[in-house]
Amino acid sequence: MHNDVLIVGGSFAGLAAALQLGRARRKVTVLDTGLPRNRYAAHSHGVLGHDHKSPAEILGAAREQLARYPTIELINARATNASGTLDDFAVTTQGGQIHYARRLLLSYGVVDKFPAMPGFADCWGKSVLPCPYCDGFEVAGQHWGLLYSGPHSLHMVQLYGDWTDRITLFADGHAIDAQARADLKRRHVSLVEGKVTGLHHDNGQIAAVRVDDTRDVAVDVLFAHPHNAPAGDLHTALGLELEDVGLGVALKVDDTRQTSLQGVYAAGDLANPMASVTLATAHGAMAGIFAQRSMLS
Repeated sequence: MHNDVLIVGGSFAGLAAALQLGRARRKVTVLDTGLPRNRYAAHSHGVLGHDHKSPAEILGAAREQLARYPTIELINARATNASGTLDDFAVTTQGGQIHYARRLLLSYGVVDKFPAMPGFADCWGKSVLPCPYCDGFEVAGQHWGLLYSGPHSLHMVQLYGDWTDRITLFADGHAIDAQARADLKRRHVSLVEGKVTGLHHDNGQIAAVRVDDTRDVAVDVLFAHPHNAPAGDLHTALGLELEDVGLGVALKVDDTRQTSLQGVYAAGDLANPMASVTLATAHGAMAGIFAQRSMLS
């Protein structure tokens, strides 16, 4: 099966790329597992024209709209290997089928690595949240907890002040230096020492954070930033360059969204640490357009 572009990952970035390529009448196949990163969230916020809709609803509408383009094919399959060079790439799926393409576009995203903390996974996307821009408005003015995960957490405290003046930082066993303590005090942020050992919740709605198995600290919502990893490993098979982005790694791309291997493009969370539906859609569209332009004779 020969394509102009083979897209691996059919969430916001991948479908945005497919739309641009389909409109340019390029032959495109999208491989997708149906497991977008934000599938835990009931609503997607800050997406112009789609605010407060569920991610599944937005993606479903996108897939329906792509059906009018005869050169786009969506396939539910997991890609397991990739090889090749410019104009001659091959991707193998779990079922053994091989897809060929002149260009590859990787948009399979990342997976969050939940800590081994009772209750964390149950609350993720409901009352344990990663992004104030995505969900902060809905919980503004409430008592926010923040699970410390590195120096960036101290910046988060400053950021969260636009949404609430009731913030508790859970050190989770990390040392907080004197300068940071003074800044927290100046901002009227409570600091809870000790190791977080679990979350009390009711069907995903957090009630309290358990500390050192002895204390319960009530909060309305907990912000947390777990480490993540790419959701696939085709980039490894292709030898693509990565960069450390703090909580994980991202594919290195240039201004055209092309990776370190000519003819391979990347978009979405896989190539951008600032996870955002809006940015994933924009970068996916850019990657699709530049991939199409690279094939002009």
